[in-house]
Amino acid sequence: MPEETAYITEMIVSELVTNAVRYGSPPLRLQLVKDRTLTCKVYDSNPVAPRLHHAQTVDEGGRGLFIVAQLAQNWGVRYRPDGKTVWAEQIL
Repeated sequence: MPEETAYITEMIVSELVTNAVRYGSPPLRLQLVKDRTLTCKVYDSNPVAPRLHHAQTVDEGGRGLFIVAQLAQNWGVRYRPDGKTVWAEQIL
């Protein structure tokens, strides 16, 4: 994997896992799927959807999904009977 792709993947994983730890509910699960794209999926049992915020310069938080949206080709939320999956997809 190219170094730039690895760095972007690390950022996406970090942001999605941090959101799941802070706002989700256990159990948490991370899955990376490599196909024509590289998809990062983070599962948690909290059914509440994350919200994309446009943080102000003085805000200490609220930038995670905004960063993911800027780095990923596509991202979204899939609801499940036992929670949700937040995913982000990169072109390889």
